[in-house]
Amino acid sequence: MPKSLVVYATRTGETKKIAELIAEGIRLSGAEAAVVNINDIKSEKDLQGYDAVVLGSATYHGDMMQKMKTLLFMAEKAGLEGKVGGAFGAFGWSGEACDRIFDTMKNIFKMNMVSNSLRLKSTMLGGGTKMAQDYGREIAKKLG
Repeated sequence: MPKSLVVYATRTGETKKIAELIAEGIRLSGAEAAVVNINDIKSEKDLQGYDAVVLGSATYHGDMMQKMKTLLFMAEKAGLEGKVGGAFGAFGWSGEACDRIFDTMKNIFKMNMVSNSLRLKSTMLGGGTKMAQDYGREIAKKLG
């Protein structure tokens, strides 16, 4: 059974909710999914052993959270090339973080990315729950 890792950086908890719903969509599609707070990732080894890695950060002041930037530098050494990937994030008025994470995973790590990043203001607004679960399903479908 394919294994997925969903890592989130959050300040208010909204990005964690999105991560949990993405993992739910992955599981509903028959794959395993672990949801991990970015604070629990200590080295690139913590990112290894998964068929898919999905990274998420809230956007603050037009940028991703600092811990996600640090994780991206660490992830360069994790050997993620060819693995399935996705990126997501919560935002208030702008949402650049998830696109920057997505582009890094695609262009620097050379991961096999889903169609695009997932940007949500809230899981409670405008079908956010379904959108996050569907994103998880898209990741699982790419796993085969």
